Amino acid sequence: MPRPSNCSKQSDYLILLARLILGVVFVYLGCVKVADPVGFLKMLRQFRLIESSLLLNTIASALPWFEVICGLLLIVGIKIRGTALLVAGMLAGFTAAVALRAIEIYNAETIAFCAIRFDCGCGSGEVLICQKIIENSFLAMLAVAVLVAANHRFCLFARRSPAGQD
Repeated sequence: MPRPSNCSKQSDYLILLARLILGVVFVYLGCVKVADPVGFLKMLRQFRLIESSLLLNTIASALPWFEVICGLLLIVGIKIRGTALLVAGMLAGFTAAVALRAIEIYNAETIAFCAIRFDCGCGSGEVLICQKIIENSFLAMLAVAVLVAANHRFCLFARRSPAGQD
């Protein structure tokens, strides 16, 4: 039975670190929103992407819990590829919504794009738009790395190779 190379072990630890970073971020920010659902609903309304009150209320009440669950699945190591795909999709949607809102503010005011700051509803308060886009892009890259990683050690219910190797 061949032993994994040091490079392979290092990449396993890097993927574990990526999962933990994503998981902790999503659990924390989801919990912040769960603690203030009315505030989160108000933040969602400022984006003016959805007109239906019923849909907005549903998103404001369900999305934070979905974020918490996805974060916990990444931390524990259950269904991480599917969860990483969901997280990457959420981050893409969040980033697009934030960018569209920033463009709207940019067009309405005479301010440099990267100087725009507002509470995006992510749970971290008022943010500089360019910093938020970079942060979300970094998190999305972590999610994609977890998604495409060839090996998933340190997971519950990880699929094992036929030879019993990780």
